[in-house]
This record gives sequence, C-alpha cells and structure tokens, in this order.
Amino acid sequence: GVALSFQGGLVNIGAEGQLFVGGIASVFIAYSVTGLPKIIHLPLAFLAGFAAAGLWGFIPGYLKAKTGAHEVINTIMMNYIAFRLTDYLLSGPMAKSPSLPISPDVPVSAQIPTFLPNPVRAHWGFIIALAFAWLIHFLLYKTTFGLEIRMTGKNLRASRYAGISITAMTAITMALSGAVAGLAGANQVLGVDHRMVRAFSSGYGFDAIALALLGNNNPLGVVLSSLLFGFLRGGAARMQSVAGTPVELIRIIQGIVVIFVAAPEIIRGIYRIKESKIQAAAEES
Repeated sequence: GVALSFQGGLVNIGAEGQLFVGGIASVFIAYSVTGLPKIIHLPLAFLAGFAAAGLWGFIPGYLKAKTGAHEVINTIMMNYIAFRLTDYLLSGPMAKSPSLPISPDVPVSAQIPTFLPNPVRAHWGFIIALAFAWLIHFLLYKTTFGLEIRMTGKNLRASRYAGISITAMTAITMALSGAVAGLAGANQVLGVDHRMVRAFSSGYGFDAIALALLGNNNPLGVVLSSLLFGFLRGGAARMQSVAGTPVELIRIIQGIVVIFVAAPEIIRGIYRIKESKIQAAAEES
C-alpha cells in the first residue's frame, strides 16, 4: 500500500492508522453479522476492512488534491484519530465487556483458515497478501491506469498535458493505498488475533515505509523486503529468550539495511551539491 502511494508521488505516512481502521471495520462485520457461510462471511469482512481503510486514505488524498494540504501532515494526524477512535470503540460500543477493552471474538465463519497445524500460525492470509502484491504489480505495470499513476508520480506537468486529472488521480491513489493497508489489518485480526485489541499492531504500518523503500517501490520487491524484516522480527524474540541477544540488535540491523539502501541516493545528492558549488564558483571567476 505504501509503495503504491510512492509510485504516485505521494507519501503515505498513515498506513498504521489505515491498518487500525481496516482491522476494526472487519472485526465489526465479523462478529455483528451472523448466520452466513464462510464463503460469504469471510470475504465480506475483508471487504469491510478494505472499504473503510480506503475511505480513510481518500480523505487526505482529497484534501491534497483540492486544497494542497500536504499528505504527510494529514496522514500523521489521521493516525492519531484512528488510534483514539479504536480506543473509544473498544471501551464502549464494541467492548466485549465493560471491564475488558477488546472486541467480541471473530466467529469461525469469518476466520482465515490455517494451512499448518498448531503452534504454527501460518494461515491463508499470507497467500492473499502474495496475490495482492501480484495484483498491484499488474495494475502498475500492465494497465493504462497504472501508467497514469506512475506518470503522475514522475511529472505532474507532463501528466496534466497528457490529459490526466491530477485531482482524481491523487485522491484515488491515496484511497487505494489506504485500502491495501487496511487489508493488512483485516488479515491480522481475522487470521491471527481473532479479535480486536488496543495497539494490536506493533508498528507494521510504519515498517511499511522502510519496506517500500527497500523494495524500490516495486510490489514484488516489497514482498522480498517484507520477508527479510519478518524473519528478523520473528527471530528476535526467540534470540532474546534462548541466547540472551537483545532485541535492539535486530533493530540496529534493520536500520543499517535501510541506510545502505539509501546510501547511493545520498551520495549522488552530495556530489550534485558539490558539482553545483564548483560550477557556481567557476561562473563567478
């Protein structure tokens, strides 16, 4: 989802909030709508998370397109609105009990089935994530609409000259970015947690920014970078409990990886600055 926004020249810092909105919407449909078979109930819960998070992403996109309000500021602020909204819902309208700030359990008809026995928590949501990565890759590189998204991200003037509506493309790109982030939240609550709790995400939405950059904003590259960070994070707790290796070491490794990925652009930027200074000095002399 974040890579999709980057391809459109937009910086979506709100993936964490969109993930929360997608999770809370999907779990609400999961426990409140009853009597449906799994083949209908599970896709319906997914669709609710997709639509709710898409609307959440559309708001900063629309504000960017209509008023010029920067999407970074708007998405950051909407993160906190999503966090507090989730706290309110889990403490009131969606609380399992007055003293327990969690949602009711997701029924079996809306749970994503696993494909490995316990205690392994591998479920079909992983396959769904891979399918969406391929779908977004196809959208970006094999369709006219994807070409328009990438054109808008590369050059606004050329896109406008080609007849692309910058206003519509900005709003739609942010909405799609938010919707895909919301699917991650739905995947988590329907496949792993089977309920919504406060702070159910440990920063996945913020990790997505680094993963998008590490994958060069290519959905297939993001899959590989996500697996790398997933293995590091998954092994960190085990390393700490068995070998006494602090979890912070994994975070340092992740930071070093991001720095090395960003290093070429930093070096090119430094050399461009030096070249411009040399050229200015030559012109003065």
